[in-house]
Amino acid sequence: MEEEQRLRLSTVYAAGSLPDAEAWEALRRKTTAAHAQLEEGTGTGAVMRGWLRFPAAYLESDEFARVQSAAAQIRKADALLVIGIGGSYLGARAVIEAVLGRHYNETRKVFPAVYFAGNSISAKECAELEALLEGREFYINVISKSGKTLEAALAYRHFRAVLERKYADQPGEAKRHIYATTDAAKGALRAQCAGADWDARRFVVPDDMGGRYSVLSAVGLLPIACAGVDIAALLRGAAAAQAAYAEPGEDNACNSYAALRYHFYTHGRKSVELFATYEPSMTLFGEWFKQLFGESEGKENKGLFPASVTFTTDLHSLGQYIQEGERFLFETVVTFREPANTLAVQRCAEDGDELNYLAGRKWHDINRAAFRATALAHQKGGCPSLHIALARQDAEALGWLIYFFEKACAISGYMLGVNPFDQPGVESYKNFMFALLGKAGSEETRAALAAAYGNDIFKED
Repeated sequence: MEEEQRLRLSTVYAAGSLPDAEAWEALRRKTTAAHAQLEEGTGTGAVMRGWLRFPAAYLESDEFARVQSAAAQIRKADALLVIGIGGSYLGARAVIEAVLGRHYNETRKVFPAVYFAGNSISAKECAELEALLEGREFYINVISKSGKTLEAALAYRHFRAVLERKYADQPGEAKRHIYATTDAAKGALRAQCAGADWDARRFVVPDDMGGRYSVLSAVGLLPIACAGVDIAALLRGAAAAQAAYAEPGEDNACNSYAALRYHFYTHGRKSVELFATYEPSMTLFGEWFKQLFGESEGKENKGLFPASVTFTTDLHSLGQYIQEGERFLFETVVTFREPANTLAVQRCAEDGDELNYLAGRKWHDINRAAFRATALAHQKGGCPSLHIALARQDAEALGWLIYFFEKACAISGYMLGVNPFDQPGVESYKNFMFALLGKAGSEETRAALAAAYGNDIFKED
């Protein structure tokens, strides 16, 4: 990646909230130690660091070539339905929308529409997706390491049946329209996809990579490639970031970002980090960001709460609070220096809206002015902003940004003293849900609920 395309981290809009020289030196020592834990594999959860050196190696792998081949086959159809939840879909959807736009399914001209299912238990959502697929040739990419995650398993059962009805008079055709991304050797979905006839349609969720760190594996790359995004460029950007952040020097923006987050959390009395973007097409990237940091840091009553906003839209709903509400916020703002297009303000003869002073100015430049003005106002109001800037909103830049956040997140977790690669709290609601639904094996939890709440807990509200 050329020098001007590198990610830049700026603290201009955090002036007044930054650590002094002594505090910064202490932060550097702590960040360097966390960086070493990650790189050397001495921290907790070290077996889940597969993503750390994955991008550069994967570009040359056999599976990457198989992903490209599978995507070429799927792109002959009208649509792809991606079934998965959390890390099994958020990264792919975030990249597709960021690179191709929020309205990709409506504006595409060559590639298939890409829809996402299995990320809720909404019958209404499921029915709407089925209606969208009616009469269209579509493929399924089901993504689940175990094959038993409730949301994804329900959706897969439903849409697999839709395919079987669609191809009822063509034996084996329904199965040929299914691609599975799952565990390499075990699990319910892997068992369903056994046999040589699945070899070209089965991809691996790496054992050493949690879902929220998996977007740059087949988990995310197959759907992204089907939409027409250049996944080689995506990986090249990530590989460039991998090289750039390998050493914890003064110019390591990834380490600096982790250090500043820790400073705001421990000394700035900040408990919420707002991921902010000025591009609506980056909104889903904010959702991916929230899972990455929320699941990685939110343990042992520690961690920043990750939230996201899309400006200037949310300035008209949350702007007042950010400016003058409780002072527990800081922002991480991502912008792109180069305009996506040349759209400019037109001159109007009557000038009733008094916008002629902007005639000829690009929308991109006005949006940049909105960013700077907002950051200045929020800084003055006690909400500092860390500014992350990339040259352009393309696949290579997104690859760099993904790797940047993944590594900063892992370092941040080690600085907090938590395992950034597990998510034990996620199991709690699942255990209660299985007990309420009467799943076999949940009898002990069911008895504990009855003892604590009485049998009425099992009745509908």
